[in-house]
Amino acid sequence: MEEVLRPFTALRHQSASEVLINLLDVILVAFLIYRLLLLVRGTRAWRILIGVIAFLIVLVLSERFGLNTLHWIFEKATILGPVALVILFLPEVRQAIEGFGKITPLQMIHVPGSGEERAEARTVEEICSAVAELQQESIGALIVIERTAKLDEIASNGVSLGARISAPLLGSIFYGENPLHDGAVIIRGDTILAAACRLPLSENSRLDSHLHMRHRAAVGISEQTDALTIVVSEERGTISVSIDGEITRYSTVHELREMLNRDLRKMPITPPTPRPPRKSRRRNRSR
Repeated sequence: MEEVLRPFTALRHQSASEVLINLLDVILVAFLIYRLLLLVRGTRAWRILIGVIAFLIVLVLSERFGLNTLHWIFEKATILGPVALVILFLPEVRQAIEGFGKITPLQMIHVPGSGEERAEARTVEEICSAVAELQQESIGALIVIERTAKLDEIASNGVSLGARISAPLLGSIFYGENPLHDGAVIIRGDTILAAACRLPLSENSRLDSHLHMRHRAAVGISEQTDALTIVVSEERGTISVSIDGEITRYSTVHELREMLNRDLRKMPITPPTPRPPRKSRRRNRSR
């Protein structure tokens, strides 16, 4: 207890300038940690960070309860820990360094809410209308909907649009004669952020071997971030959605609409109430 209170008791013997410097030091470190957590939130780095915390908890508990063999293994593994973390977090570290260079004074004082932009009902309807038309015309499409993890790095390798989302615009982007059709569309909130974007391909060996590059790209971006990806198959005309590295096929646009309302707009889906049977309007005619 004395060790915990020692820094606070030492403040009595410091001048006002020293207290201000120490306070500034704590605020800067807290801000740095806060910005790093914002960068990794919703990405695979967040899951890696949770795994590292679990590793440290097991390391401490194994020593506390006398599990000597387990503790020895975990203790030896910590020697390679810094190198392994640099390799695992290399893309995120690069993105973090670039992100700090883009921070403006307004962003420094801005305190965001959940970090996820909720989609409007109109946006969900426009997406579903576009998917229905693309499915009917057998036109392939790849639509990535951003959630908490920002996809600025992915959007930067495509063509920036910044247009309000609409079904005709989405349909025209994926039309075969359009130079932007070969790639993914990135949607943030109610805006089409970019088109013709390249996505990382999934290397998961458990995926169906019949899945094409468009589906593997959808799974790949959902493995690395928490984005929701919609795929319209050009050959089979099917609708698939990839979330957290898992791909699910939907038979109708109505099912897609329910899923989008549930995941993007946080609306509970209630089953439709059955209608009472219609009464026959035929009257008995007397012979």
